[in-house]
Formats: sequence, structure tokens, C-alpha cells
Amino acid sequence: MVDVRRVKLPGVGVLHTFVTDDGGKVGVIAHRSGHSDLITFSDDEDGADVTKVSLRLNEDEAHTLAELLGGTQITESLTALDQIPGLSIDWFTVDYDDHIAGQQLGAPADRGFAGLTVVAVVRGDSANPAPAPDFKVFPGDTLVVAGTPEKVAKAFAFFRAGEMPVRVTADAPPGG
Repeated sequence: MVDVRRVKLPGVGVLHTFVTDDGGKVGVIAHRSGHSDLITFSDDEDGADVTKVSLRLNEDEAHTLAELLGGTQITESLTALDQIPGLSIDWFTVDYDDHIAGQQLGAPADRGFAGLTVVAVVRGDSANPAPAPDFKVFPGDTLVVAGTPEKVAKAFAFFRAGEMPVRVTADAPPGG
């Protein structure tokens, strides 16, 4: 297991760092606003001329980095579920100009999405599983949605524009 050091950065967030097998130093700054920065750096003892732009991460290190960037073992389980024919599980991150921003989630069936489920709303470091219809959605929230690929694509189009699309194909990623 990779040894991760954690340092609170007042007013910013938390810095997570670890050293790779080849001696590289990598860190993730998890900002309070919800976004993350991947950084590489050298200590004072490395000298002023040391710069490392890319790091080769082993599987355990890459998994650790994914954990720090917001992925979890739940993601691996959802990936296995995503292999079931006819089932799509996808994430929709709410932007300020999205129709759903500032609105109550509502019941998917009441909005014309029978068979679609909002599994959770992720806000910052916490998840709100099975949110009620009166759950208010804010910019930066991530909606975890499950249903047929077509229904997920239609729901994402509705979340973005506030209109029921006439026809949406599921060939393109619905959140993109």
C-alpha cells in the first residue's frame, strides 16, 4: 500500500502526497471548491534544478491517485454493473448555466423519465444517496443516474437545457 501524507491547506483544501517507486513525488490538492490539482514537485534537498514533468505510476499508485481524485471502490462496482446490457450508469456534473442548477431534483417519472433513477447526488466530500424529489441541486453537484442509455441521454439533455429532447441517441456520452 502506498503511504499517503495529508496536509491541511487553510483556506484552500487538503494536499495529499506520496512518493512513487522510482522516487518521484506526486500530490493532489483537493480544493474546498471541489476541483483537484495534480502536481509534481521536488523537495529543497533535491536542488533547484530538479524538475519532473511526468511520472510512471504502478497499478497501486494509479489506484491511490484515482482515490484521491474522487474515484472510489464503488466506481469499480458500478463499472461491473455498467456491463449489464440495457443499463447505463453515468455522472452529470451540474454547471451554473444548467437548467437543473438551483432547482429541486423532482421525481424522474414525473418529468417523463419512467425507469430512470437518480442513485445519488454527490456534493463536495459527501454523497446523498436516493435523494428525495425536493432535494435542491446546486452547481458543482454530481448526479449519479441509472437507466437505459437512451433515458440517461434524454435526462442529461433535460438537466442541461430544461427541454425534453425530441430524439437523443446514446452513441455520445450523455454528460458531455
